[in-house]
Amino acid sequence: MAASAALYLAVVAILAAAAAASNITEILDAHPEYSDFNTLLSQTKLADEINSREPITVLALTNGELSSITGKYPLSVVKNILALHVLLDYFDATKLHKISEGSVLSTTLYQTTGNAEGNIGFVNITDLRGGKVGFGSGVPGSPLDSIFTKSVQQVPYNMSVLEVSKAIAPSAVLTAPAPSASDVNITGLLDKAGCKTFAALIASTGVLKVYQSAVENGLTIFAPNDEAFKAAGVPDLTKLSNADVVSILQYHALASYTPIGTLKQTKVKISTLATNGAAKYDLGITTVGDSVTLDTGVDTSRVASTVLDTTPLCIYTIDNLLLPEELFGTAPSPAPALSPAPAAEAPAPESASAPAPESADAPSPLSSPPAPAVATPGSSPSEAPVADSQSHTSDHSDGAVESPALMKMAIAVSLSVLVTVVLS
Repeated sequence: MAASAALYLAVVAILAAAAAASNITEILDAHPEYSDFNTLLSQTKLADEINSREPITVLALTNGELSSITGKYPLSVVKNILALHVLLDYFDATKLHKISEGSVLSTTLYQTTGNAEGNIGFVNITDLRGGKVGFGSGVPGSPLDSIFTKSVQQVPYNMSVLEVSKAIAPSAVLTAPAPSASDVNITGLLDKAGCKTFAALIASTGVLKVYQSAVENGLTIFAPNDEAFKAAGVPDLTKLSNADVVSILQYHALASYTPIGTLKQTKVKISTLATNGAAKYDLGITTVGDSVTLDTGVDTSRVASTVLDTTPLCIYTIDNLLLPEELFGTAPSPAPALSPAPAAEAPAPESASAPAPESADAPSPLSSPPAPAVATPGSSPSEAPVADSQSHTSDHSDGAVESPALMKMAIAVSLSVLVTVVLS
């Protein structure tokens, strides 16, 4: 029994260590020279996005290098610059020096925001002569003046952290106007996103003013699309009291900036704007792959799309109206099966075998947008190889190996077998 308990604790420790190894915050905590970089990743919620993706490479900046940016630009601009330092592919020192044709364009996290025009959301990686590797903006003509300095830490084929000498900061990102959250036309964005009914409701009930007063401190809105109000089983809101309608609308918002990466990492129920004292009005969150589902206890809804993600405001569309348990009760439970009658009184009824539900395929992991074929910038150092850039997805023969998910499954199966053998 003691041996079994010891083995159990060892297995738990191994799994905990594996989880921490792929956590960017935990990795950078061990390196004080990146403390400012680490703090900003957490502050902008980019850390959650990084931890929710595989494979990924983070180009870390030292505190000294980062200070040249943080003191000059607002947080929204700094966040965009940091997002350019997160590559949606795995690169270690070996792979950097084996880039096919010497140059590659890699998709960054900034490309996924929908705010990147042209090639601005890509990073050009070029294996220079003399053993150096240069990084620069994917915009043609950009210099490759951010040099690979050293490897910080790798979780093979899942996460890699590399140090670079200089921030990748194209002028188009630095000069982009920093929008003020208070100036955002919330109803206008909702109308364009196909949520006109929801937009009209928050305006007519005064909930829009509640949203606007909360936005500066962080706000996330889950807006049901117009079809959600026409679905079967949706209550007639005109028959509810004004106070109940207001509670429902406030239930569709969080008093915090919560980008999709943070939602994916959330394991506990979260409060909403309707939360008040004993009335919980909270939401559960379930993540399968890249699909995020909200659970009220009465119904569920998928987070369908991102309308806006600009610190400190997030707006999403969802498929269903969220019905709070406090107003509509819990979801009905299946009726209990009848017990067979005693054999002495009547034959026991034959049990009808219910058809097994068809299994639904889990959403596939988010694929990075393909990088366009673009020639190596003309202003790159003369010693850089002149070659067309390839897609951000590298050739498996140049360092990419087994799927991270397959490796995790193999580890889990091995541990399960080991525990079974010992316990038997």
